[in-house]
Amino acid sequence: MRSRDTGSGLATGDVTSAVLAIDRSDFPKILIDTLRRQADVGHCMVFALGRAGAARCLLDAGNIPIGGDLGAAYAGQFHESDPNRDALFEGEGGAPIMLPAFAPRMYGARYRKIFFQDSGIVDKCATAIWTGDTCFYVNFYRIAAQGRFSAAQRDRLGAIAPAIAASVARHFQETAAPDQSLAALFATRAPLTALTPREREVCCRILAGFSSEAISQGLGISLHSTLTYRKRAYERLGISSQSELFAIVLRLLTRSLN
Repeated sequence: MRSRDTGSGLATGDVTSAVLAIDRSDFPKILIDTLRRQADVGHCMVFALGRAGAARCLLDAGNIPIGGDLGAAYAGQFHESDPNRDALFEGEGGAPIMLPAFAPRMYGARYRKIFFQDSGIVDKCATAIWTGDTCFYVNFYRIAAQGRFSAAQRDRLGAIAPAIAASVARHFQETAAPDQSLAALFATRAPLTALTPREREVCCRILAGFSSEAISQGLGISLHSTLTYRKRAYERLGISSQSELFAIVLRLLTRSLN
């Protein structure tokens, strides 16, 4: 089943830090920290799956000590017997997808022993997004000490999955052009290109979580000027809040994947 659209209805501000960490070396840490805040995710693993059958483990972060071994095993062999594989390839397209709810009976005995019993994993959720010939498969796990995801936590993961999947894909996309940084996005993609250079600077700092006072200090301008630039920028974009600004940026990032 496809997840909700990445438009303004999504609580995008909840994952701002992960989106802004794209292309940075601390992206894995920021991502797992974000997932822990939002849904108490214990561990996250990201795999790149190709149409031709190749698989790679791109990210292994969290509280599973043998996570690296599991990633290597999955990429080397077990991706072929993943019961979610059909759903991944049937869902090929530009929009992020949410995978079916986890149930141990979905998996073969050897798979269950290695990936769940030996590792202590008791629950998982997953999302994925295709870009070109690559599927970025993002898995969220909880171990025995945490227990299974609650219904509320599953709902949260479902809500933030489009933003998380798009952020992961952008970060790990090997063919990504260097002009896809946040600043370049403001300089090259409509409607952000309608902003003046100073309005772009203010908006970038708003997205990074700076207060109006901190923006004023950082840019060496008065608080009144900062508020004026923000008001003018929002008027040009036809928005009235930070969350709407973030939704525009996320939508452009997602579209640029394909």
